[in-house]
Order: sequence, then C-alpha cells, then structure tokens
Amino acid sequence: MTTTPDHSPLPDPTPAQETNRGADREPVGRSGSIVLVLLVAGAIVAAAVGFMVLGKSQAQPYILGLLAVLAMVGLFGLFAFAAGLIRIADRAVDNPIMRPIADHAFDGLAVTDSRGYVIYSNIAYRTLTGATSAQDVRPVERVFIGNPDVSEAVFRLLKASREGKRLQEEVRVAGADGAPGRWLRMRVRPLDGNKKNARLSVWSIADITRDRERQEDVFQELQHAIEYLDHAPCGFFSVDPKNELVYVNATLANWLDHDLAEIGSGGLKLGDIVAGDGAALLTSIVPAPGEVKTEVFDVDLKMRNGRTMPARLYHKLAFGADGAPGASRTLVISLARNERADPQRTADVRFMRFFDHTPMAIATVDKAGVIVRANARYAKLAQGLKPGSASSASILDAVHERDRPALAASIAMAAEGHGDIAPVDASLDSASERWGEFFVTGVSEPGDAEAAIVYLLETTDKRSLESQFAQSQKMQAVGQLAGGIAHDFNNVLSAIMMANDFLLNAHKPTDPSFQDIMQIKQNATRAATLVRQLLAFSRRQTLRPQVLHLGDSLSDLTMLLRRLIGEKVKLDLVHGRDLWPVKVDVSQFEQVIVNLAVNARDAMPDGGKLTVRTANVSTQDVERLSYKGMPAADYVKIEVGDTGTGIPADLVDKIFEPFFSTKEVGKGTGLGLSTVYGIVKQTGGFVYVESELGKGTSFLIFLPRHYPEKDVVSEIPAAAPDAAKPQQTPAAGKPAAQDMTGQGTILLVEDEEGLRGLNARGLRSRGYNVIEAANGVEALEALEENQGGVDLVVSDVVMPEMDGPTLLTSMRSRNPDIKVIFVSGYAEDAFAKSLPENQQFAFLPKPFSLSQLVAAVKETMAGQ
Repeated sequence: MTTTPDHSPLPDPTPAQETNRGADREPVGRSGSIVLVLLVAGAIVAAAVGFMVLGKSQAQPYILGLLAVLAMVGLFGLFAFAAGLIRIADRAVDNPIMRPIADHAFDGLAVTDSRGYVIYSNIAYRTLTGATSAQDVRPVERVFIGNPDVSEAVFRLLKASREGKRLQEEVRVAGADGAPGRWLRMRVRPLDGNKKNARLSVWSIADITRDRERQEDVFQELQHAIEYLDHAPCGFFSVDPKNELVYVNATLANWLDHDLAEIGSGGLKLGDIVAGDGAALLTSIVPAPGEVKTEVFDVDLKMRNGRTMPARLYHKLAFGADGAPGASRTLVISLARNERADPQRTADVRFMRFFDHTPMAIATVDKAGVIVRANARYAKLAQGLKPGSASSASILDAVHERDRPALAASIAMAAEGHGDIAPVDASLDSASERWGEFFVTGVSEPGDAEAAIVYLLETTDKRSLESQFAQSQKMQAVGQLAGGIAHDFNNVLSAIMMANDFLLNAHKPTDPSFQDIMQIKQNATRAATLVRQLLAFSRRQTLRPQVLHLGDSLSDLTMLLRRLIGEKVKLDLVHGRDLWPVKVDVSQFEQVIVNLAVNARDAMPDGGKLTVRTANVSTQDVERLSYKGMPAADYVKIEVGDTGTGIPADLVDKIFEPFFSTKEVGKGTGLGLSTVYGIVKQTGGFVYVESELGKGTSFLIFLPRHYPEKDVVSEIPAAAPDAAKPQQTPAAGKPAAQDMTGQGTILLVEDEEGLRGLNARGLRSRGYNVIEAANGVEALEALEENQGGVDLVVSDVVMPEMDGPTLLTSMRSRNPDIKVIFVSGYAEDAFAKSLPENQQFAFLPKPFSLSQLVAAVKETMAGQ
C-alpha cells in the first residue's frame, strides 16, 4: 500500500516476535488441577512430620536443603513471571464459551497493538486476508498494500485507529488472475476504555459481495419499474403535504412540456401544473385518520406555455393516525386525445370547464346540507374558512352559527321542490369578517342523493366598499354641515369682534365696563377656535404646508407634551431611522399630536405610558397591511399609543364624528378627534385606530412622503400677521405703536350688511376712502364708475349672484394690476383651484379683528 509522508511503513517483525505472536494467536488452554495442589501440600506436610520424627539435630540438614530447594524454585518462578514465561491465568480470557465465539465468528476479527502488530486474529480474518497459518497473519494495511482502489480507504481507517475513533469503509477488491472481485466492509474501533487496552484496536472485515449483488438486483428492478412507469401511456405524479411535486413521470412531463430535472427540487408546486382553482380540489379531501381515500377529479392541467389540457385525476391519499395527509399517488388520464372522435368526452370536458372555471362557488348537497360534489371555486373558498369549517362535509358549517337556520331552511325548501327561493345573505365562518350570498335551487330528479344546488357568491369586498362609501358619505355630509355652520358663524363672529374692537377703542382700561368688553373679546376668540376646529373637520381651513422632518418637530413638542400629560403618564418617543420628509402645516400637525396626547391622558386616569413612534412605510408594506381606503404609496407613519382603558368596538366607528364624546359633560367639546381627522385628510394622509378594551388604543397616522422634485412654490402670499401684537424695539423693552393709518380708495364687497358696515367704518377710521358693494355685480358697477380710482378690492368669497373668484376674473380682465384681498371662513384652497393659473391675491381668514384687517390692507397696498 502506498503511504502518506507522515505515515512510514511498519518494520518487519523478527522471527522471535513472529514465534511469540504465533503463540499468542494460538494460546494453549491452561487447566488447573486441585489434586496436584493437594499432592504438593501433602508432600510438604509428610516431610515436616518426618523431620519431627528424626529429631532436631538429625533433621536440621534436611530442613536446610528443603528450604534451599523451595527458595530456588520460588526465585526462578519470579524471574519467569517477570519475563512473561509464566502468566496468571485470566478466567475471563480462558472462558471456554467466549473464546470460540470470536474464533469462529463469520466476520474476520483482528486485534492490533499501538505499533500495528496483530496480537490476535480469528479464522475468518485469516481466510479473508489469504493467511495460510497463524504465523502468516498480516495487518490490514499490509494485506492491501499496492491496491489503488483500497489504499485511500485503508489510510482513513488507519488514521482513525491511531486517533482512537470508530470508522467504517466499504471497498471493492479486484480478483486475482481474472477471478471476480469482492466487496469488503472494513471497520476499526478501540478495544475498550480500559487503560490497559487503550492502544489496542479491533479490526473487522466482512465479505458483503452477496449483499451488494442483491442491492444491485433490487436497484435494477427498481430502474425497470421506473422506466415502465415513466413511459406508461398515462401520467403519474406525487405531491407532498406542502403541495410540492416530488415525482412526475416522463409521460406527464412530456404532456406538460416540463423538464424532469425541476421535479423534486422544489422547482414545481401543484398550482404550477393544475390550472385555475383546480389545485384546491385536490387539497379539499376531508381527513379520515388511518384511512386511504381515492377521489376522481376532472381538471385542466396547465402546460409550460400557458395552454391547458383536460385530464381526469385518480387521486389517492393516505392519512396518518393523527389525520395528517401523506404524499399522494395520482394517476392522470388525458381527456384531450381523440376528443373530436368522442362526442361524449367532448361534452364531459365542456361541462368540467364550465363547472370548475365559473367564478361562482357551486356545491350540490343532500337534504341535511352534506356536500355531495363541489367545484374548484368552492374548494378554494372553503380553504379560507376556519379549520373546522373547511374540513367539514356540510355546507352549513361554512356559515356562521347565527345564519345556519336560514340556509338550512332554504335547502329544505329546495328539497321539497319549491322554486323562487330568496337568496340568503350570511356571514361566513372565518377568522376575519367575510360575507357570502347563497342562491339555492332544487334538483329535479326525485330520489337522487343530491337534493339541492347551492351557488355561493362571496360579497366581502362588496360589503366593504358599501360600508366605506356609506361612512364616507356620512362624514362628507357632516363635514358639509359643519363647514356651512362654521362659515355662518365666522360672519357673526367677525361682526362681534369688529364691534368689540370699536368698543375697546372707545373705552379706557379704567372704565368700569372695560373688563366686560374684554370678556366679550375672550369668548369671541374661544368661539373662533371652535369654528376653526369645525373647519378642520370639514377640511375647509387654510393650511400653510411646508416641508419638514417629523423627528425634529416631535422633539420640539416633547416639553409641551410632558406638561400636558402630567407626571403620572410616562412619555416615550421612538424615532424611526432616516425618516422621509413630509409636507404639512406645522401648527396643524402639532395640533393633531396635542389632541391625541390629551385624549390618551384622559384615558389613563391612574397613569400609564404614552408612546409616540415614527417609521417609514414603503409601498410594499402598505400592500401587505391592506388598510381600507389607503392606496399603495410611500408614507411616514406616526403612531400615538396609550395603555389606557381602550375604546369599545361599537364606538370605534363614531369617534371621528364632530361633537361625539365619551367624556363627562363640560370636560370635552367632542371636536378633538374630528379635528385630527380633518387635518390629516386635508393634508392628504390617512388616520386609523386600533383599540383593545382594557389594554389601550393606538392611532396610526400615515402622511404621504414628500418628493422635493414635485414641490410647487405657491404664488399666494401668506395671510397678514396679527397687527395687534406689539413689537419690541431694541432700545426700549416697551412695545412700539405701529402706524395703522393709510390713504387710498378701497372697494369693500360683502353680502352681510352688518359686517360690511363695521368693516367700512373701521377702514374709514384709519383714513381710507371706502366704497361699499353688496355683491359682485355691484362691485363691477362701482369699478366702472371709479375707473382708475380704486386702489384695493376687499371681497368676500361666497356671495349671491357673483362669487369672489368670478369677480376677480372680471376685474383682472379690465385692470390686470388691481390688488385684491379675499376674506372667507373657508380655506383659500377651496376656491383657488377655480381661478386661472398665476392669479395674485392676498387672503385673510374669518373671523378677524379690526387690527388684522387694517394690517392686511396696508401690507397689500404696499407690497402686492
């Protein structure tokens, strides 16, 4: 045998060693005799008695001689024992039963020491290695030296022997002089864990040629069977419980134009070769523990090129003791061959395609509702139901318990021959909310097992759309009502605030009625805040959106939120990484977060945790989340969650309605969440709520991602700042009075007579010449009468006969440079879209004070 560099050949043993090992290989059995022991003992006792008879003086020489002889025998015995010439017999080794078992074992056995010398071998080993005598025994590596087919395996075995490991190799040894070769199984292992035998190895060699021949015969027979099955005139496939194809014969692969190499490697699934919902039929068999079921299905198989082939499947499926299905055995008969020559087959194929490919689920049932036959669409629909419902043989189990009596009554009516049975709208027994409409008709053949035909059309999406539309209509109607009320209130509040300003100007702070006038102003301001909330819900308020990063904005709100929620509630802000920018009105966004934080605080009277979490949500994530009404796009999500009392399920759909509140009287206006809803919607986002009673509530806000390249710079100037707020001069820490007077002619257009009069009075008090008009028509007439004399037009937006945008268009056609301020309780976006592009105008939202009106007029006349 060729050895590796780190494994030198073993030296040849000396003749003395071979003789000793031969003696070890054929040890002579040692038999002890008690008679000999007794004879020696008797001789010694007789000598002792003889010495006593002779006397001490005469026996002394004999005693010394006997002792000398015994001492010499003992000394030579010790030397012989030390040299190994004498051994103490081991009764376990010399066991007359165990020794023959090893000597006459069928497998060749040999024991080698640490140097590789054979210290024991049985008869089978000598026969297998070709040894003619005990002295001719060689170790395994010397037997197969020079044989390239075996040398590598022997080297691995020899290495395992030196490392004290177990190893097994099977090798084929070529026969000598044309003799047939042999298969040998060679093993090596340590003798035992005993320290004495730690370096001894046990080798075994077994001739497994017959076993190999039998295996090859079986393999050949299996190959022939596979060839017969592969080239049978029918198809065959097997599918595992995961619906993965584990075997397809060549005939079926040829029909479907699939590569056999793809089969069994996870490349194909059942749905890849069965068209439509046909795969659901094969997986719809009701489990029966410990049984084997065979069902016949007519389906369309799908070819690689997308075409279909009609086929009949004999589907055999075995179930385990626990009801779990095993791998199937499915025979495939093609129905496409000679289809034209067989009209009956043509009719069967057409009916199969009509029955299985219809978009409506169909099942035939008996009088008790047990399914006799069902199409593929029903099988697929049933798989989406609860496990007990999907595996049941009764169609009643597919329906929620409360709706089963109605469906059972319809089936009973059909079985009795009734016609025109009303459809049954029922809830399906599913983990999620699903609905279906059942149409039941009778079977005309009397005595047939099929009593009725049930058609099922799932209406879940339809109901969802109807619910969304109804909710949208309701919110839109409430929004229109709220917006209309807010608009009228703005006019009233504008008049109140304007008149209040006149009163404040006419009274000094020392006047007894001054405090009452201030109280009127404070309440008017509070009323204006409520109106803004109504406008926010109706999405008609004015927004000033700007691009911002939510992480920075929320961080700026931290101190405010902590003061709002108090010490009992812990605030936790979790910012997502690399948040996308959004475009929102900063103040309105802060209002949204504050409203949600206040609601969360009120829901945790005993304290808790308020979490504000942000994250990016990609288009793929949105598709997976499937929130109703939210299109797939990139969003930034803001989640505001609490650990409070939660919201009852029957109230979740009402929380965004204005004036709806679960708080006690006087502790809330019911506009907090409606304001959130309106602001988010007007920003182009979406808001959803998830709540579990007793565990808490989470509001999920999705704001659309802002793309800088799509940003459009607005041409509309911002509303005038509040001129009533004093400005600090650098020199003195006292507010400096602004010059609110001016000159020029102003055309004031307002349909509310009282408000128009107050506004005109205020402007005249500041030095302006005011021309009043009640609507757009009068404004155009006044403009004609004062051609070139009008410096500014202050107009309402919603007016009879002619609204503000129409008036602006008409005026600009006559005087393109005329300056215009629109005042309205609605958002400027509500009417700006009806104007031609690039129209310049200023906007002042109602309600406003006299100082705000005068400041807007002065700024517009100076800069527009």
